[in-house]
Amino acid sequence: MLIEVIIKQYLDEHLDAPSFFDYPDNPPRRFVLIDRTSGGESERLPNSTVALQSYGKSKYEAMVLNDDLKKVMRNMEELNEISKVSLNADYNFTDLERKQQRYQAVFDIYHY
Repeated sequence: MLIEVIIKQYLDEHLDAPSFFDYPDNPPRRFVLIDRTSGGESERLPNSTVALQSYGKSKYEAMVLNDDLKKVMRNMEELNEISKVSLNADYNFTDLERKQQRYQAVFDIYHY
């Protein structure tokens, strides 16, 4: 199964905001976008770098969702398909095109 699909299923089960692969036509108040930015392999173990963008109506709302998201992602290692999850970067990433508040957390994920 694709790592993006595994992440989406896990977030949808454990986070109190929906997640999407594409920006939704009618976005909810808070949501997360999933984007795999790169990938590779180390000793035959696939790894992926994934950017997760937390959107909110206010900067505070986006910040809180980002913090909740990081807590949920730390627990993904409980899945059989995931070997390791580590936070690579975490920062304010305001969406200037849509004029929306957004934070981004980038994770390195080792998976099977």
